[in-house]
Amino acid sequence: MENCTKDDDMLQNGIVVFQMVVYIPVLSLGIPLNMTAFWVFCCKLKKWTETRVYMINLIIADSFLLFALPFLIHFTKYNHPIDNLCFTIQNIYFTNMPMSILIITLIAIDRYIAIKFPLKAKILRSPLKSASICGFLWITVIIYSNLHPKFHERKEQFCLRKESIQPNYSTLFSIIFGYFIPLGIVIFCSVQVIKCLKKKKATSPHETKLIQKAIHIVSVNLFVFIVCFSPFYTTLLLRFAVDVAGACSLVSEVRASIQICACLANSNCCLDVFCYYFAAKEFQEFPSLFPTYISMTSKMNQRQESQPPTDQVMTQTRCSAL
Repeated sequence: MENCTKDDDMLQNGIVVFQMVVYIPVLSLGIPLNMTAFWVFCCKLKKWTETRVYMINLIIADSFLLFALPFLIHFTKYNHPIDNLCFTIQNIYFTNMPMSILIITLIAIDRYIAIKFPLKAKILRSPLKSASICGFLWITVIIYSNLHPKFHERKEQFCLRKESIQPNYSTLFSIIFGYFIPLGIVIFCSVQVIKCLKKKKATSPHETKLIQKAIHIVSVNLFVFIVCFSPFYTTLLLRFAVDVAGACSLVSEVRASIQICACLANSNCCLDVFCYYFAAKEFQEFPSLFPTYISMTSKMNQRQESQPPTDQVMTQTRCSAL
């Protein structure tokens, strides 16, 4: 199969400069922020919850991504060959970015269940179940990332650089199941949560403030998720289309677009800390992210089944479930 070896040194040098402009601040902020977040979620918080389990796993995935960033710059600048170092960094990179996406998806699903089905949340949700799901995903993604390079890397010369125009259908599988399906899930869950929260009428200014804060957190998380990852995976789809069409003349430009969009996607490992920092603040105020709404929803559902308990008892019941 034909290889597109045309190279533009000026374009590659520009990409390296752009990577350094993005990655140096990301590393400078991301390392201390992720270390602090890991300490907060592992040591400072007393109660284990589903969100706490997901956050620890997300921080681990983001930390490994941070570790890979300097190597990405090196591979781009020096056309690093495919060797053991290349495979190691590649496996780290292609394990932890999908894990970050999947964990954010799990957080969105967990919120949706807690808000939409508060009475069933006790059965459907628990820290142990969250840890088991994360463990299963880690094993699955690690195995796939170790097998995935073997499908096409033997025909390439440089690390993390696809020059052949042979369509890689395993990559298409990764794009669809690794991002676009999770994207649909995150959008659906986030929109439903926001709709549910907006429908609720608060009984006090404090409840109004908590509901508005919850809506803001969900909205910001969704916005960051879409803005960071969508350009990268869209350009990967474009590269697949270029390979299918055999348009060798477009490979260099599309590859440059992928590398630029990857910088935005990788910056998510720093932005996650800002987005989910609010989750830690919520832990300090109440045991779950949305106890006000869950309390009110539970109370309404309970009234349909039996005599309503007091607001205080219902709030304590819902918080203990989360």
